[in-house]
Formats: sequence, C-alpha cells, structure tokens
Amino acid sequence: MCGIGGVFDYGYKAQPEIGPELLVRMSDAMVHRGPDDSGYHISKSGVCGLTFRRLSIIDLSPAGHQPMSTPDGRYTLVFNGEIYNHRLIRSELEAKGYRYRSHSDTETILYAYQEWGEACLEKFFGMFAIAIWDEEKQELFCARDRIGIKPFYYATPNGRFLWASEIKVLLQHPALKACLNENALPHYLSLMMPPAPETMFEGIYKLEAGHSLRIDSNGKIHKREWWSLLNAGAPLDRITEEEAIAEIRRLLRQSILDRMMSDVPFGVFLSGGIDSSLNVALMAELMDRPVQTFSVGFKELEKYNEMQYARSIAERYKTDHHEILIDSRDAEGVISSLAYHEDEPNGDPVCIPLYFVSKLARESGTIVVQVGEGSDEEFAGYPWLVRDIKLYDRLWRPLGKVSPKIMRRAAFLATSPLVKNPLIREYMRRFSRGEELFWGGALAFTEEHKRRMLKNYGSEMSSTAFARQWHKEVRTAYPRSQYTRRMMYLEFKQRLPELLLMRVDKVSMATSIEARVPFLDHRIVEFAFRLPRQIKLGPNYVPKYILKKAAEGILPNEHIYRKKMGFAAPVNEWLRTDLKLFLDDHLFQSDLIKSRMDEQYVRRLFLEHTTGVRNNGQLLWTLLNLTLWEEQFLKK
Repeated sequence: MCGIGGVFDYGYKAQPEIGPELLVRMSDAMVHRGPDDSGYHISKSGVCGLTFRRLSIIDLSPAGHQPMSTPDGRYTLVFNGEIYNHRLIRSELEAKGYRYRSHSDTETILYAYQEWGEACLEKFFGMFAIAIWDEEKQELFCARDRIGIKPFYYATPNGRFLWASEIKVLLQHPALKACLNENALPHYLSLMMPPAPETMFEGIYKLEAGHSLRIDSNGKIHKREWWSLLNAGAPLDRITEEEAIAEIRRLLRQSILDRMMSDVPFGVFLSGGIDSSLNVALMAELMDRPVQTFSVGFKELEKYNEMQYARSIAERYKTDHHEILIDSRDAEGVISSLAYHEDEPNGDPVCIPLYFVSKLARESGTIVVQVGEGSDEEFAGYPWLVRDIKLYDRLWRPLGKVSPKIMRRAAFLATSPLVKNPLIREYMRRFSRGEELFWGGALAFTEEHKRRMLKNYGSEMSSTAFARQWHKEVRTAYPRSQYTRRMMYLEFKQRLPELLLMRVDKVSMATSIEARVPFLDHRIVEFAFRLPRQIKLGPNYVPKYILKKAAEGILPNEHIYRKKMGFAAPVNEWLRTDLKLFLDDHLFQSDLIKSRMDEQYVRRLFLEHTTGVRNNGQLLWTLLNLTLWEEQFLKK
C-alpha cells in the first residue's frame, strides 16, 4: 500500500515546470500513506514527474523502491495496492525472457504492461491505482481496479495533467486552488459522497472504478471502461443451493488465502458479525499461529457494541485479540483531522470507530488487516435492502401497472402532513413521478429536504438522473433482470466504491496500515451478481440467506443466525449530548451553511434533534462533515 502522484506538463514542451521541490512537496502531503520510503522521477524530456510514498509490505528491500523503470528506461511506474496473483504472472513473464531485480508485485506490473499493454489489467487479481509513463511515446497510462478499492484523483489545469492517491496532494500544485464544486453539493447531501467522476472540488475528478485513461502527447484524454459488473456473465438461474454454497466457500477460501500475501504482520478487524467472523475462521484454517484480531466498542452505549460476539469468536479460534473502547470525547478529538484525511466530506459516522481500531492495529505492530466490506452489498445483508426488495416485488411493481388514479393518490401522500416519515414521503414522491424505487443505500437528505433547505434548488440538482441511468444500464444488459441484481449494481456504482471503500482506504491509511477486502475479490463479486434472488435470500426473504448457509459448519449456528446489529457509531446520542456544542459551533459558523442554505431550516433540524423530537442525527452528521471539510480545505 502506498501513495502515488505526478504531473504531466504536456502543454509546456519548451520549458517544463516540474522540479524536485514540487514532487517532494506532493509526496510529503501523503507521508501517512507511506512512512517507510519515498521517491520521485523526472522524465528525460522533462515533461513528466512521478512521486511516491511507500508502506513496505511486499519485498521490504530497496529493490521494491518506486518509481520503478524498465531496464531500457522506456516505462516508469508508480503503483498503489497489491496484485495477489503476481507470482503466477511473474512465472509467465520469466518464461518469455524477462529478468527480475526484485520480488515485488510492482515489477510484475511494469513488465506485464511492457508485454501486453492495457490488456495486462485483465490479468491482475487485486486492488490498485496505477500510473505508467511511456518515454518513447511521451504519454501517460493510468488505471483504477475493478471495484474501486484504491482511489485515483486527477485534474487538468492549464495544459497539464495532475494525478494522485489523495486530493490534498494535487492541491500542492500552484495551478490548483480548493474551490467548492457547486454541482456536487446537492448530490453529497443525498448520497453522502458525489458520484464519480465528480468530487466536491471544482476541477478535480476521480477515475471511476474499472476505468483506465491514456493521456497522449497533445494532452488528449482517452478514457475507457475496462471492467464492468454487467459483463459478469449470464444469470445462474438453474444453480442449486448446494452448488452455490460450495462455490461461495471455494471462492472465499481462495480470496482470504490470496490476501494473506505479506512480508509484514497481518490480522483481521473483528466486529463480531458474520463477515469478519468468517475472515477469522477461514484464516485460522490456513495458519499455524494465532490470528491477530482487533475490535472497537463504545464505553457507555452498550447497545452499539458487538464486543461479546467478537470475544466469543476470538476465544473459539484462539486469536491474539486486541480491543479498544471509545466515547464522545475520543470522537471529538479526531473528527476535524479525519475531515482532512478523507479529502471529501464523508457522511458515514463509522469513520470514527474505524480510525481507532486502525490505530490499535498499527500500535500493535500489525500493518495489514482484512476487513468485511462488500458482503452485505453482494448477498443482500442489510435489512433495508431486503425491505426494498420486498416492497418492489409486492407493491411497487404490481401497482406500477394500474391506473393513473393510484399515481395521483401517491402524489397527494408525498406532500400530505398526515405522512410524518420522510422516507415514506420520498417513496410516494418517486412512485407518483414514475421514478425508480431504489437509488442506493446511502440516502441522507431527500429531495424534499433539499428543496426546503438549499437556496435556489432546481430540478437539475436532483440526484434522480444517476439512479435512472444506472437502472437503465442493468436493464439494457439484462432485459429480464431481477430487481435484486439492479440494486446490487447501484451499490457497486456509488455507495460501495465512493463512500464505503474510500472510508476504509483514507481512514486506515491515516494510521499507515493497509486494509484488504476479501469479499470484494472480483470473482466473488461476479458470482454473487449472477445469483438469483431465490438463492441469495431463500424463499422467505432472509438477509444473506445463502452466505449464512455457506457459513454453517465453519461458524457456530448461534453466531450465524443471531440478529444483525451492524457496525455503527452512536451519532444520534453524541450529537444530542456531548457533541451538541461542537455541532452548534461548526454548523452555524459555516459560510457554506449561511450562503447556500436556509439557516433557519438547519436550525430547526438541530433543535428537533437536540430536544428529542426527532432523530436527525444522520442529517446533522452529514452537514457537520461538510462544514469540517470546508474548514480544512476551503478556509485553509
């Protein structure tokens, strides 16, 4: 795991402006991503500079140093991530005559690109963000992994192409200034992170998951989607439950084994849920020493803790277990610094406990951890996912075929004061307008909220278009597709890569550890996408039905079939009590709130919550993180 960045000054042929001082400044802005080593490279032509920070995990020797060049000097690479099958690819390349100088996966990427060009991406199993400079053609090639586990940001100011693992690195270049992207603001409020390629910064973009781009010598960008979930293959409509269970077990065991590739200590974040518990159990099968496990809980709010379940798994598999308990004072001490590390405002409060458990791992000497992200999106593990699937099957689809009278009644309910629940009002609004039921799992502010709160809010600022486009893409590729498959596709287009995985990447890297996600091996993802709803959820709409069946015999049944709690943070309680003054100070001193929102409406949300009238914790947390981001980047 590392940090990468660079500059391609294609518009400055006569006098390029790239020097060591700039590249070192960019590198220093992400020292947390790689405290073990750093380096930079300026091309012979002077038009391209690459910079790098290293967290040493594979081949700890100086031979793994980056930027890394081919022996002839034509190609130079910076790379963030891990290629888990690099040894297999290495064998193939050595048979073709390539001679290695290291044992790193970096060198395999370099030679694979030299041998197969862009097609090499399809050979890689892993997580990565890559930039390769071609000195002969004077062009740059960049790519992001299939699922979007690793970030890749870029900007194109004044005849140059800038790229980096983090936005703060791009902002070290004098040609860039941190400014609010007005178009992204309403989408952040709804989706808690702007959809790619937009970011919250004007003129700064993120490369979409499964995409690559090539910048030629004239600065023209050629972008393509090199992997899509829609190419996973035909639906497995005839698969049996027994066949699905066997394949899930096989794929997951292989994925966990692959992600144990490391020359430094590794372990597991153990929440006590089925996903992290499976990580522990299957890793324990493969090891001759105790698994390192790490858990976080809350000192005073026991209802949020799964610590007893984590301890039970740790005891059952004889792990070397570590715990930390936190409270609101701990959270207050890191909220502002996390806003800096996250680059964009991230409305997910899980960033707080994730930071402390990451710090715990680093302080114990563990550099690599496996985490459970992705399982709920693949196997419909969230209660709200199952709720929406049932709603679509039993009401939405049948009623969508009846008379316009039903639509008019829904439109009335969407604005009626008799309907108090904002989510039900939002569903009625969508139904009355013929919109899709499901927009994604991360929904903070509804369209009604935004119309009331945002000044000059118009229909063009709605997030409807994203959901409509993503649903259309699935229907085109799979005309008879079940709604379950469409919902999974939406989760993999937005919430998972741009919110959850960026949460994992930025927060873990803030403490200089690498997080790996075995459930998001693309072979598991593609298999899960092809499974029919009846296999995933069983005949009675049971969340994660097939994964639970696959876990039988590996985990105890009382652990598999207990009620799901989920990894969460107690923001409702914190913002109503110990963090109330912190929230007040930041919300109502914000220029963004004052200039772009109805401050009285925001004050109403605040008073409703702090007086206990209504739980507006997620809405207020979303606004708080926006103001903290403003303080870290726009006012800085």
